[in-house]
Amino acid sequence: MGVHDGRPYMLWLPESPPPWRAMVIVHGAGSRKENHGDFGRACAASGWAAVTYDQRGHGEAADAMSPEALSDVGRMARFLAEMDGVDADSVCVRGSSMGGFMAIQAAATSDAIAGAIAICPAGAHHLMRGLESDELEMRIDPAGASALSAWLEEHDLRQAVELMGSKPLLLIHARGDDQIPADWSEELHARAADPNKLILLPGGHHRSAQHDAELHGIALRWMERNLA
Repeated sequence: MGVHDGRPYMLWLPESPPPWRAMVIVHGAGSRKENHGDFGRACAASGWAAVTYDQRGHGEAADAMSPEALSDVGRMARFLAEMDGVDADSVCVRGSSMGGFMAIQAAATSDAIAGAIAICPAGAHHLMRGLESDELEMRIDPAGASALSAWLEEHDLRQAVELMGSKPLLLIHARGDDQIPADWSEELHARAADPNKLILLPGGHHRSAQHDAELHGIALRWMERNLA
């Protein structure tokens, strides 16, 4: 555990011989790094290095949520890439809900990220709705709320999916999600270039796919097969 560029983090390194692929794990609104330790451990057990961190406005983070949160994903990817044993060309990102939004946006804009896994990813319009209704459980500086809304308006996830190009994209969504409809991931899937895959789960809810051990393994194996 430590802090890198203001981001409190938890790090897992595998016991298998290097080089290792690596995963940046990005939590959603109202969550924190500790809530995704199960996926961090699954990564290490499968031969991946992994880091999860507190986004701005969450957990042990000292700062409030702001548009700079997107750049944090790339910073943490470079942090992993510079570690001894990590294959710098195989650093991926996995995000849930708001973290899924950040994961896809970061994969579309950062050369440090080779692929993305997005679980029930929120779109900018979903996040703006949460901001307006004050339903997002995170610390936001009142003076910066308008800037955050303006930034979201400029970041359409559908365009980001297209900008990912040939980077692997795995989308996972529960049909029973009552916060982000599953047809949103279907729309993103339709816009994505190959290699991409959509897994739709029967039933479930907004958080059910985040902590499914079987899905952890499926996601990592799929990404391994599709990394260049």
